Amino acid sequence: MFLQDTLQPLTDTATNAVSALQASPNQELSLFELLTKGGWVMIPLAILALLGLVIFFERYLTIRKANRDESQLTMQVRSSIKTGNLDSAIAICKSSNTPLGRMLQKGLLRIGRPIKDIEGAIENIGRLEVSKLEKNLGILGVIAGIAPMLGFVGTIIGVITIFHDVSVKGVIEIGTISGGLYVKMISSATGLIIGIIAYVLYNILVAMVDKVVLKMETDSIEFIDLLEEPGR
Repeated sequence: MFLQDTLQPLTDTATNAVSALQASPNQELSLFELLTKGGWVMIPLAILALLGLVIFFERYLTIRKANRDESQLTMQVRSSIKTGNLDSAIAICKSSNTPLGRMLQKGLLRIGRPIKDIEGAIENIGRLEVSKLEKNLGILGVIAGIAPMLGFVGTIIGVITIFHDVSVKGVIEIGTISGGLYVKMISSATGLIIGIIAYVLYNILVAMVDKVVLKMETDSIEFIDLLEEPGR
């Protein structure tokens, strides 16, 4: 009888716990719901992510267009120069509407001047074309640096929220702690992910620009060599 009276409260407690678990099953959060737990910091992070993607695809298409095969253009210009038809060569470069075409056009317009002047004109146009290709790349690099720091701001806000709620209630509750941890962990992870992706995309574009610059330098050297051939 004594044993039964002792075990009865434990049995009732276990039964109530099972009933509570059955009445409130575990709820799974969707990705969107999980992201909304990150607090207001998620809004600027989302803006940075969208801005980074827009810049990447816009620059990618522009740089890819500048990196297209220009062997046909150089062959036509070389053929026109060898036949002495400079007007045709200039027209071909103008119609190409590419960085290389604009560089060669500037060099053709300087024919008759010293080679150093022609080289200087081509180099100046080349620098302008490279600066056009690198437009907004700096913004993508800034996003790669700012996004993680902005995520850490969410971390600090989460910690502050935890200590504030604990100080107000005077007790440490798991619900109080987990509420702040949501903001802290989600915003930090999101900021790091955005920063890593932006950093990778930035370096992809930089590598593409470097490839275009190398190609432009090679073609411009060949162009100068072609102009010097009659004087050799």
